[in-house]
Amino acid sequence: MSSDHPLDHAAIGQLYHAHHSWLRGWLNRRTGCREHAADLAQETFVRLLNARKQQTLQQPRAYLSSIARSLMIDQYRRRELERAYLESLAHFPEVEVPSEETRWLILDSLERIDRLLDQLKPRVREAFLLAQLDGLTCAQIALRLGVSKATVERDLAKALHACYRLRYAEL
Repeated sequence: MSSDHPLDHAAIGQLYHAHHSWLRGWLNRRTGCREHAADLAQETFVRLLNARKQQTLQQPRAYLSSIARSLMIDQYRRRELERAYLESLAHFPEVEVPSEETRWLILDSLERIDRLLDQLKPRVREAFLLAQLDGLTCAQIALRLGVSKATVERDLAKALHACYRLRYAEL
């Protein structure tokens, strides 16, 4: 699979036939579930098909396992978010528990926010979370992080700009 041309649908089809069962076995050993492994293997090839910038693959199995590993991590994080959210709902009075549709919308939003936070630099993410979840002021965050108040203000501006892009870039 090391030609001078980027991957096209035919090349991906060849990759699929040559490596799909290997990838499914690789995933099955890691997940312990054949159905889950099959779903992840399919999603790996879907992601490869949807890649905007397709390239020649020198080591297809390394590339495929990298995509699959990323999908496993995403799925684990999604499940952890869902678990934490459902756990928090257990503390609500029954009349205040949101509908199933609302729950899924909230979970989708939480996943997008989680992905956004993961893309921020660690200090920016921490400053944002301290401000939003703990209600700390810029001065308190600066003291806690050992940086200047101006640095915290810049970090918060970066985080809020990322939130704005998340909200309005999807419309």
